[in-house]
Amino acid sequence: MIESKNPYTGEILEKFKELTKPEIDNALEKANSRFKEWKKTSFKERAGLMNKAAAELKKNKEEYAKDISLEMGKPITQAITEVEKCAWVCEYYAENTEKHLSSKNIKTDAARSYVNYEPIGVVLAVMPWNYPFWQVFRFAAPALMAGNIGVLKHASNVMRSANNIQKVFERAGFPEACFQNMVLGSSKIEDIIRDPRIKAVTLTGSKPAGAAVASTAGQEIKKSVLELGGSNALVIFKDANISESVKTCVQARFQNTGQSCIAGKRLIIHDSIAEEFTEEFVKQVRELKSGDPLNEDTFIGTLARVDLAEDLENQIQDSVKAGAKIVLGGNRNKAYMEPTILTDVTPEMSMFKDETFGPAIGITTFNKDQEAIDLVNISDFGLGVSIFTEDMQFAEKIIPEFEDGAVFVNELVKSDPRLPFGGTKISGYGRELSEDGIKEFVNKKTVYFK
Repeated sequence: MIESKNPYTGEILEKFKELTKPEIDNALEKANSRFKEWKKTSFKERAGLMNKAAAELKKNKEEYAKDISLEMGKPITQAITEVEKCAWVCEYYAENTEKHLSSKNIKTDAARSYVNYEPIGVVLAVMPWNYPFWQVFRFAAPALMAGNIGVLKHASNVMRSANNIQKVFERAGFPEACFQNMVLGSSKIEDIIRDPRIKAVTLTGSKPAGAAVASTAGQEIKKSVLELGGSNALVIFKDANISESVKTCVQARFQNTGQSCIAGKRLIIHDSIAEEFTEEFVKQVRELKSGDPLNEDTFIGTLARVDLAEDLENQIQDSVKAGAKIVLGGNRNKAYMEPTILTDVTPEMSMFKDETFGPAIGITTFNKDQEAIDLVNISDFGLGVSIFTEDMQFAEKIIPEFEDGAVFVNELVKSDPRLPFGGTKISGYGRELSEDGIKEFVNKKTVYFK
């Protein structure tokens, strides 16, 4: 049995029976059979259903958001925002898929030559708990609109949300087996990837999970897209607008209780403004309200599991032992971790070099601009970086110096259906969202007429 447990109260919400091997086989066979019909549908037909899915998300957003909050501790207002964003990605691909996947004519010595973008079949999505709706929908909307079929292996602690996602597509009127949630533990993933009915796999999660999935997919010569961890830097140059930068950095680090791969996790400040910035940053973080995730005024909930809070506590304590100083927070109560700020953090410390998944951040200072760039790039991660400066020419000049998959100027790193999303180094490969994302799982077929 797989348990869904409320991290705030410790209450077991629901138990789910894991699928047996015959049930897995039946689900994959239904998905494969459905693909043979679904791939023949028009973009117009798919768009009509996808817009209905968006309408369903908007209509029942409170219902879906409540289960998100109960299962993984996300504050309810942020959970509602997550569901609304899922409606946006559905609407985006309903409107833009036909344009993104229209045939591309290429002039050659042929009488006619072009590229078609055609669906490939059943795609497996292995998804995490921290954004239990958004991570899935940013895969599912483009996959289904491209004519593919989706099967989901979700994180075990958000299985109620996983079932709700399947319910969204069913309520919208999608044909049976266009999208299925498979109630499974991680031990079943390898066999499913190897199944010939699975044509590709996408994973959002940790480096070890990504490496395991990519290895299996590689052995089977199947396409994979990996969106893994991040340790995004927030770089405050000496001319930054301190008031606006602090506000953005607080949001970047502490939304979703800090449980986000694209959260700002390393605060790197020019030493000439470090004292002033830190004072205001501490002040604003201290004002964040912690409490019951179902209360509308709660901004900091619990972490999704007790062991995650324990891991973060250990990172904080290891960094303190190495010389960092706690200027705010540092205390844990079961799955709750106080918003925590450390100063005097150096690149050798866990708070700098390792991914911190929760409401804690370390502050590092720099003196020269190149030093800041080097501090960003020294990380093994490469998901995104936020830089804060009033000099746009300077920003344009240094953007190519960063090795990350995204650079945001005077803004937190965030995903947007209109822009490609993904990282470099151990943050993964491939892209999600936009035209780039939908073309990850299509057959780019060359056609040539003599």
